[in-house]
Order: sequence, then C-alpha cells, then structure tokens
Amino acid sequence: MTLLSAYFPITDPTLVFFVVLMIILFAPIVMSKLRIPHIIGMVLAGVAIGQYGFNILERDNSFELFGRVGLYYIMFLAGLEMDMEGVKKHSKQFVIFGLLTCFVPLIFTYVMAITVLGYSGSASFLLGCIMASNTLIAYPIIGRYGLQQHPSVSLSVGSSMISLFMALVMLAALSGSYDGGTHWYYWPLFILKFAVFCIGSIILIPKLARYFLRRYSDAVMQYIFVLGIMFLSAALTSLIGIEGIFGAFFSGLILSRYIPRVSPLMNRIEFIGNALFIPYFLIGVGMLINVRTIFTGIDMVWTVFLIVFFGTFGKALAAYFSSLLFRLSKADGNMMFGLTSAHAAGAIAMVLVGMRLEVAPGVYLMDDIMLNGVVMMILFTCVISTLMTEHASQQIIIQEKTHLRNDISVGEDDERMLICVKYPEIAPQLLYLATTIRNQRLNRELVALNVVYDGIRSNTSREQGLRLLEQLQKQASASEVRMQTQVRLATNIANGIKHAFREFACSEIIMGMHVHTDINPRFWGEFIQSLYNGLNRQIILTRFVQPMSTLRRIQVAVPSRAEFEPGFHRWLERLSRLAGQLDCRIQFHGRQESLSLIAEYINNRHPNVRAEYTQMNHWNELPQLAAGISEDHLFVVVTARKGTISYKNALERLPDELQKHFSGKNLMIIFPDQFGDQKEDRMSFTEAQHHEENSIYDSISRWLHEKNKKAKQL
Repeated sequence: MTLLSAYFPITDPTLVFFVVLMIILFAPIVMSKLRIPHIIGMVLAGVAIGQYGFNILERDNSFELFGRVGLYYIMFLAGLEMDMEGVKKHSKQFVIFGLLTCFVPLIFTYVMAITVLGYSGSASFLLGCIMASNTLIAYPIIGRYGLQQHPSVSLSVGSSMISLFMALVMLAALSGSYDGGTHWYYWPLFILKFAVFCIGSIILIPKLARYFLRRYSDAVMQYIFVLGIMFLSAALTSLIGIEGIFGAFFSGLILSRYIPRVSPLMNRIEFIGNALFIPYFLIGVGMLINVRTIFTGIDMVWTVFLIVFFGTFGKALAAYFSSLLFRLSKADGNMMFGLTSAHAAGAIAMVLVGMRLEVAPGVYLMDDIMLNGVVMMILFTCVISTLMTEHASQQIIIQEKTHLRNDISVGEDDERMLICVKYPEIAPQLLYLATTIRNQRLNRELVALNVVYDGIRSNTSREQGLRLLEQLQKQASASEVRMQTQVRLATNIANGIKHAFREFACSEIIMGMHVHTDINPRFWGEFIQSLYNGLNRQIILTRFVQPMSTLRRIQVAVPSRAEFEPGFHRWLERLSRLAGQLDCRIQFHGRQESLSLIAEYINNRHPNVRAEYTQMNHWNELPQLAAGISEDHLFVVVTARKGTISYKNALERLPDELQKHFSGKNLMIIFPDQFGDQKEDRMSFTEAQHHEENSIYDSISRWLHEKNKKAKQL
C-alpha cells in the first residue's frame, strides 16, 4: 500500500482523463445491476476517488472547468427543452410553485437554525437561502425517459429558476450588507443591469441565430455557435452579480425557438453533454464531499440531519401542496419534489460566499460545522432527488402507456413516410421535415427512395443516388431515426414511386418541388401530376428557401369542405406537429365551418400549439394572402384532386397563382388522402388514365382573355 500511495494522486493529464472516462463507462453498468440511478454512481465515484476518499485524483482545474461546463449544460438543456407555450398558459402556476419552493424551505430552515442550532440571524438566513435554491441534478433522468415536455417537468424547471433567482438576489443583499453596507444605488443599478441583459438577449440572440443558421449549415459551426451563446450569457450574468447558471438557462429559453427537439443539432448538444460534461460535473461534486466528517461527533450528525430534514421537508411540502392546488396526480407531485429537492452548484456557490463574509476579525459567517453539514447535505439530497425522480418517471411512463393502450387511434395509425429524393440540395430538408412531423411515440422507420430513369446513364445516376442516400442515412443516424433506403430503376418515374410506395406499405409521400427549371419549366415538373392523380394517398410537396428552424409562422390556405375529405385529420396532424416542434405560430385561412373543426382538433390534441384562424370566404382570395407572407413564413396550400368533394375549378389556376404571387417563398402543397383503396388497383372507363397539367379549356380561356385585353388596349 505504501508503494502504491507513492503514485497517487494521479497528476498525468492523460491518466486523469482515462480514469474519468472509466468511471463514466462503468458507473452506469454497476449501478444498473444494483437498481440504483447511475447519477448517484457518478457522485459516489467522485467521493471515492477524491482527496477525502482514496485520493486517486485531485480536484484540479480540469474538474473546475469541465464541471462548470457540465453545470451550464444541465441548465442550458433545461431551457432548450422548456415548453414555452405551456409556460405562457400556466404562468401563474410557475410563479406560485416557484415562490413556494423558495420561501417554504427558507422559512423552515431559518427558524430551525435559530431555535435549534443557535445560529445567528445572518448565518440562519444564509443557510435558508442555500436550502431555498436547488440544482436540477436529476434532469438527465428526464431526458432518458423522454419526459422533457411533461407539464410537471416544465413546472419544476421553471420554478427552480425562480427559486434560484430569488435565493441569489437575497444572497447578494446579505453579501452587500457585509461589504461595507449596500449603497443607495446598488439595487437600482442591479435592476438596470439585469433588465438590460434580459432585453438585450431577447432582441439580439434571435437575430444572431437567424442570421447564422440561415447561412451556415455545417454541423460543427452550428454547435460552436450555440455553445458560444451559452457561455456569453453565463459570463454576462456573472458580471451582473448573478450566478452564470441563470444566464445559461435564459439563453436556452431563447434558443429553443431555433433548435427543434428532433433536429440533428439538438441531438449533438444532448449527446456531448450527457457523454462528457455532465458526468464530469457530477464526479466533481462528489470529490467535494468529505464523508468522514459525519463520524467526527454527534453534533455533526445532528446538524446534517436537521439541515437535510427541514430543507427537504420544505421542498416536499411546497411540491405536494402545489400538486394538490393545481389538481395534478401523485406521480406529478413526486416528480416536482424529485427535481426541486437536490442541492449542488447553487449551494456550493453560496457556501463560498459565506466563507468570505467576515463577521469579526478572523471569524467568518460560515463555520466548519456548518460548512461540513452543507456539503454532506449535498450528498444526501442528490441521492433523494435522484431516487424520487427515477421513481416518478417510471410512474408517469406507466400511466402514459396505459393511456395509449386505451387510445384506439394510436394503435391504428398506419404512419410510414416515404421520402422521394433526387436533388442533393433539397434532400436534407426533406429528411428534416419528415423527422419533424413523424410520430415520436410510434418511432417507425422512414423510407428514402431515389428512382433512376432506366436509360443510357442509369449506372451513373444510380451511383449518384447511392451516394445521396448514404448522406441521408448519416443525417438520420445523427437524429437517432431509423431509415431504410432504396435506389430503384424504372422506365416511368411516377410508376417507380408508386410501386415502391406499395412495397414498403407507406402511408404518405414527402418530396421536393423540382429546382432545375431549365430541365422542365412546368410547375409540377415531369411526373408529379401523374403521381398525385395516380395515387390517392397523402403527398406533400415542399420548397424551402431558408432553414426550417428559422421559420416564425406557418400560414395555411384551406379549401372549403376540406373537413369532409378522408385525409383531413392526417394533414392537420402533420402541420400541428410541425408548428409544435418549430415553436412557431400557425394561421389557418378558410371557411368558418372548416376553421371551427380545425380549432376543435388542435385544442383537443395539441393545446400548446399557437394557432390563429382567419376567415377566407372564397378561394379567389388566395392571391391576396401573398402580401402577408414574409421570407421567414411557410405558406401551405391544401389542395384537392379532381372529382373530390373539396375540389373546385379555381384550383386549376393554382400553379399560375403560386408562380406569380408566391415566387421565392417557402412553400408546401398538400394533396390529402382521398379514397380508401388504391387507384392503380382499378381501371374503368370513367377514370382518366392520363392527366395533363393544363386542359384545352384553360388554353382557350387564356387565349380569349389575351384577345379581350388587346382589344381594350386598341
């Protein structure tokens, strides 16, 4: 042992990093066998390898740096995954729970410290501020269960920020009273700096994000940009006098609008944080804990017990009282208590403040017993929080699965999307759209298809198609989406798509509008018209002139009687998911009868979607909508096939109107599901076997219109 101790603590950076990686690798494996959340394993491993354990590693600057990044990561992810629409709708609940989870444990701890422990008023207030705040140390568990958007989780995250902010402000007041007294201009200056930071961030960060994400699609550059915004916000809040974790959370809230939850960028942010930075932070927290102090005497045990009990009891009382007040389930109350009961980063920051506040010459506000008690409290509350959050997550998942089994519509959903790709410049956008509007619960694989014309250059075209599909496969893997690919030879492109559609048992098609007008100047391209007239399932045509993540509004033109079509709910569901994932407003234009049913569906199925409804009495008003379509809007036209109940003659002019009034705009055209059986399965004299884009009657009508126009000019 003496010989081995000469090699410890390890100081070689390579070996230090190796030991940390081995902990990150094996802690989840060991903890899973013990049925203990792996986050506890990270903290306990930090206790074991730290200077108060076996002294294998020193808590050097790398733990300080990576730990700080990991803490910022936790808060940043919490902000990114917040349901902002839910926050707006339930703002009163956020404020009430935030104030309760702050002041209830503060009051309990303050009274206990004065009456039982005999601390001074200032020391008791400092201890109360520590217990009033909390750290979302169990938040990675939420991501593992996919509950980031659950109401109780959003409520807990939002209230945690409120309680942390209040505790930091009170701590600043306490610190100011010991730093020679708070000057009269301290609070006005603090409020001014805080307001400038918030207003400046809300104005500047969205502009920077839209500018950067529009012009640079490189994955590494986007990731570095996001991290730069996070650290800049954290640094600015530190300058104001608030811990940087608030700035990281606030920047996540603002950027959540531009980083959809199903995007590859979001996947990279979560992956790197959960794989490296967050575990580094947890291990670093464990290295601060000296378990031996609990055995120094009965006073130490009594102090730790009182701090943990009264602080945790206050958090529990606030959580369960709020759940009863808001009429939430017991599982929701468990989740709220679990997420808000842990103390780590905020407590450590407040401890450091207390250690430098001098009450008398050589006497500081926080003594050794209080310091050791708070550090041990961090260990116990982390364990309690992790176990409770894990238990609550399992309860909520079981409840949701039970609800899904009773939901017949989910079981009968035949969703399987076919993505038809040809042009490399728009194929990634189509895949991004498909991953955004797919049903995350079903988690079915996508199908990417490249149809090659069977001609002289078929071998070359096939190689190009294989390379394109390989790139899409990598993009899908980055988003953890399963995808099947196929390059298909066909003498007729439309028939090749239709045959693949049937072979893969797909439910709908997503494809881009052709971009090479020199090859085919017609609006629909070479085969699209033949495809939508020969296939009765939903077809979505898209044209994006800027990244989807920068869209601010979706405007939808709905034809009259669209609600009577069989595919009404399918396209409405897809657009609702798109608006929800992009966190943008969606505005429907149509008849009042259609809008009423659309509003009812969205309110019942997607209550957090920000939907607006504008009456459009006649389809001839479609060109008038062009004036309200900005470059960061998506214009969606729900059209219809001939012979269907929502078809009208005005739809014949749709290609000309779109080219004339909506050129250069983000565009989506939807052909909804029509009939129950496949059109290609039947043949009759009443069903047209070929369709032209423009009929002879349209040509005659345009010729007469031109003649009439010239006659008037003469």
